[in-house]
Amino acid sequence: MNAGGGDPPRVARVGAYGQAAPLPAEAGAPARLAPPVSPGRRAWQRFRRNRLGFVSLILFSTMVILSLFAEVLSNDKPLIVRYEGHFYFPLVRDYPERTFGGDFATPADYLDPFIRDRITGGDNWAIYPPNPYGPRTLNYFASQPNPAAPSQENFFGSDDRGRDLLAQLIYGFRVSVLFGLALTAIGVVLGVITGAIQGFLGGKTDLAFQRFIEIWGSMPELYLLIIFSAVFAPSVSLLLILLSLFGWMGLSDYVRAEFLRNRQMDYVRAARALGVGKLRIMSKHILPNSMTPVVTFLPFRMSAAILALTSLDFLGLGVPPGTPSLGELLSQGKANIDAWWISLSTFGVLALTLLLLTFMGDALRDALDPRKNSA
Repeated sequence: MNAGGGDPPRVARVGAYGQAAPLPAEAGAPARLAPPVSPGRRAWQRFRRNRLGFVSLILFSTMVILSLFAEVLSNDKPLIVRYEGHFYFPLVRDYPERTFGGDFATPADYLDPFIRDRITGGDNWAIYPPNPYGPRTLNYFASQPNPAAPSQENFFGSDDRGRDLLAQLIYGFRVSVLFGLALTAIGVVLGVITGAIQGFLGGKTDLAFQRFIEIWGSMPELYLLIIFSAVFAPSVSLLLILLSLFGWMGLSDYVRAEFLRNRQMDYVRAARALGVGKLRIMSKHILPNSMTPVVTFLPFRMSAAILALTSLDFLGLGVPPGTPSLGELLSQGKANIDAWWISLSTFGVLALTLLLLTFMGDALRDALDPRKNSA
């Protein structure tokens, strides 16, 4: 019974294709319709029903969010230091060793046992990150030669340069994901623009674009990367530009096909008859109805971008030396077969990332399939 003593609430029924079905009316009461379910909400409900894809989305989002706070999770500087009644924030500002009772004016090394004893002895205290190593930290006070096996000092071990492997994985994962997001965003923008122009205008414009894509796509991308790497200094921006020049053509074909199909629809003909401009028809009418292949394409394109960066780093053609990179760690693992922890942990992070993106892409493709029944 209801707390107010009234009639129990009636649950709305949803018919086929998300249309609202009328509720059974009482005697003398008009029938009520439940609000219709939008296509986006139906797609989200189908996506959530795919447990593997939904859990993959949660795990991948958690990994990305944690990597964005890598400086807080893994750093060789304390987050907060209270020394002789004063508070210091080494993560934001460098302090000389003299500040904590040392002899030198150089920045303090917080891994130095002397400095650590000074800032933690007596009434002084310091809050360190969970992993007290940064991506470029060299622990000169390590108890084992490098590369060191996993231990309490380095949970995942260290690489052949003495850098903490866990810190390398955290920062390398962030570099790979941010690079993949940037490359995917640029590829989507270029692919949607070129595909929309080809599909909507058609004719000679479409023919000219197709011949240009065939010529441009036949260029040896790897050789161009090798040439530019020899001429210019390695940088993430240069690599992003070079890969963006070739990363838009696959999506352009999908968008072109959608625009070729949708431009013949009645709603486009009606918009033309009303005098709506071409640009508005493309952006406001056809594009929203052509986004299914674009959205489905995103996880797979991001997987390809991360794999491309890893492959180039493995060959020494990727990010500048010293930048945390999964490909560079794989190269170290190849050069140090006995240091199994380098290859195993790096391959595990890379394989997990690509698997999560693949599961998300499969679930997204099924969720946007119009042949699926509504939730």
